[in-house]
Amino acid sequence: MYRKKVLGLPKKIYVTTTGYSYTNLGRLFLRLFVGIMLLQFGIRQIGDAEMLAQSFPAVLGLTPEASLWTMICIEVGCSVFIMFGFLTRIMILPPFVAMILAEYHLLHDVATKASYLLSWEQPGYLPIMFLGIFFFLILVGPGKISVDYFLSLHLLHSSDHSEDELEEV
Repeated sequence: MYRKKVLGLPKKIYVTTTGYSYTNLGRLFLRLFVGIMLLQFGIRQIGDAEMLAQSFPAVLGLTPEASLWTMICIEVGCSVFIMFGFLTRIMILPPFVAMILAEYHLLHDVATKASYLLSWEQPGYLPIMFLGIFFFLILVGPGKISVDYFLSLHLLHSSDHSEDELEEV
């Protein structure tokens, strides 16, 4: 009897750890993580704005200073919206484009070197990490622990629709 319980324990642990899914909690964590990471970049840039404006690249025809302040607004504003899960898929688009431009400029600066010589320690991989997280959040959405979800519930209930319609989307 004791042996049967001991041998059944790994099976129970395995089923428990693989069978349960906390997708909404996972999406909340990922939104908070990427939002805090993006927010801290924006806050750091606010503090060093005068120094950074001299070396910041001019993007999309803007001056370096205007490009920097646009990036700061994207990082601070959009990160707050992403963390709360409000207009999530829309608010991911500006930082997504900003990270594409950042990656372009990072790789453009090392154009004389082969891109495969970049090590993992160099900043060229940071925009790609953000792009991966943003793309995932665009695909899966903000989850049920978000302002978007609660607003959707409110809109459905106010128009006499059921919550099943929200699950179909």
